[in-house]
Amino acid sequence: MVKEMPSEFTQEVIKIIKKIPQGKVLTYGMIAKLAGNPRAARQVSWILHSSSKKYDLPWHRVINSKGLIALNSDKDRYYQKNLLKEEGIKFKSEFGIDLKEYLWVS
Repeated sequence: MVKEMPSEFTQEVIKIIKKIPQGKVLTYGMIAKLAGNPRAARQVSWILHSSSKKYDLPWHRVINSKGLIALNSDKDRYYQKNLLKEEGIKFKSEFGIDLKEYLWVS
C-alpha cells in the first residue's frame, strides 16, 4: 500500500500551525491565507480535525475570526479553553479571546 503525501496546501497548514507559539493563537482564515488559499478556512478546520494527533499539532491555538473557540460540544470547548489558559491566555468572555493581545503575527 502506497501512502499518499499530503497536498502542498496541507503541508503548509501543518507547518504554520506547528509554529504558533505558546500563549498565542491564529484563526482558521489567517492560516488558510498564510498557506496560500484565503478561502480555505474550512479546509484548515478539516486538516486540524483529521491530522492533529498524527502530526502532533497544537490544535488548541486555532480559533475563529471572531476570537472565539469554535468547537461544537461544551466538553471540547472547555478542554480547549483550559489548554489556552494554561498557556497564559486570559478570556474576555466565556469562550472569547482578545485577538489584539493574543493573535500571533509571524
